[in-house]
Amino acid sequence: MSDQHDKLKQLKTSSMDRRLSIAKASLLAGTRWAASSASSMFASEAEKEKKRKQAMKEQADYLVAEIGKLKGSIVKIGQMMALYGEHFLPEEITQALNTLNNQTVALDWPAIKTQLRSQLGSQLDDLTIDREPLGTASLAQVHRAVRKSDGLELVLKVQYPGVADAIDSDMSLFKNMLKLTRMVPQTREFDQWFDEVRDMMHREVNYDIEAATTRRFAARLQDDPRYIVPTIIDQYCTNRVLCMTFERGVPINSPVMLSLPQERRNRLGEASLEIAVREIFEWGEMQTDPNFGNYLVRLAEDAQGLDQIVLLDFGAIRQFDQHLLGMARNLIKAGYHHDPMAMVNAMRGYDFFDAIPENLKPDMAKVFLLATEAFSSFDNNKQIPEGVMQMDNRYDWKKSQLHSRVMQQASKSMASRYFSVPPKEFMFISRKFIGAYTFMTVIEAKTNVHGMIQKYV
Repeated sequence: MSDQHDKLKQLKTSSMDRRLSIAKASLLAGTRWAASSASSMFASEAEKEKKRKQAMKEQADYLVAEIGKLKGSIVKIGQMMALYGEHFLPEEITQALNTLNNQTVALDWPAIKTQLRSQLGSQLDDLTIDREPLGTASLAQVHRAVRKSDGLELVLKVQYPGVADAIDSDMSLFKNMLKLTRMVPQTREFDQWFDEVRDMMHREVNYDIEAATTRRFAARLQDDPRYIVPTIIDQYCTNRVLCMTFERGVPINSPVMLSLPQERRNRLGEASLEIAVREIFEWGEMQTDPNFGNYLVRLAEDAQGLDQIVLLDFGAIRQFDQHLLGMARNLIKAGYHHDPMAMVNAMRGYDFFDAIPENLKPDMAKVFLLATEAFSSFDNNKQIPEGVMQMDNRYDWKKSQLHSRVMQQASKSMASRYFSVPPKEFMFISRKFIGAYTFMTVIEAKTNVHGMIQKYV
């Protein structure tokens, strides 16, 4: 949590102030970038590349530091570009943008109270609110509260004043910044992703959508005791404040998680992945933000009890069309059967994969077969490294080192040059599964994924 002295008194929301700040930083970075390029004109190719990377890192770090000072939507834009932009932004820029996650300084209580009073009016007097936020983000911060009448514990997600109105101008500022610095090629793929980030930003500040989505997932999971979804409290919800019940739990990466018996960790791992599987095979919509902060674990009071996953944030839900869902389901089914030809056929009918030359598709299928290795079985996949899959098809996620093996296989693939900028929808799905895979790796779970999806194939 931020120290009291680190808190912001107010956000710089004036479009003129923000435009001047970014323009000044962009021009300075662009000038430095041009000077660096000129200074290496007569160097060897290897030396030029080394200097280019160093200059790129320095300018990216400088720009991100300037962005971080502005807070609000432009910081969230940078965070989203870091999360989804690895395929079209230079590595030095995505690394710098990733540091924005550590720059979420809280807004001081008087400014938050003013926002709450403007949104809730006299209803604010119903609540006792903790002045110290439970958590801070680029667009909002969360405060714990208690309803005075009955002691109901609540959380209030309070959107920072002015950030929703600043999204479009901040998007333009961010794009112009990248143009002025000349560090990022302006391509059609880049424009498409930028438009997608704009849409995601507008959805994320729409608390009516988030409240409706939270209720929808709560209804779907109400009879499954493995999951907890907070209850939306409409009385204290507005288009800038989201109110829900406070739900206790420990973070996924808490040391206490690894102290749990193996079987309890296995059940939690299976529950985390089952959400992603059901989103693809049953619901057609997915929580696409793999941030661990969106989940907690409520530990059972004794060894015979049931540990539960608390699902906290439904602001990044994405709906998918049946065409994409059909392809995703077929890719998973091909992984289940560990069938190279089925994997190739699963790609057909989707423009992005159809553009890959036919002779390179088996090469691409190898990457997908490896990525879905855990969905296969001990019987049909003899390529699984020794000790990773047990006889009962329990997959050892920590021992598997799956993510690094997939990256190595993808980099060696002849089809990789056709896979430079994958479709945004495909990236959302892969990000969700990477998040679930990471969940299971962190808690060192061993899960029978093959059995989990048996009913869908």
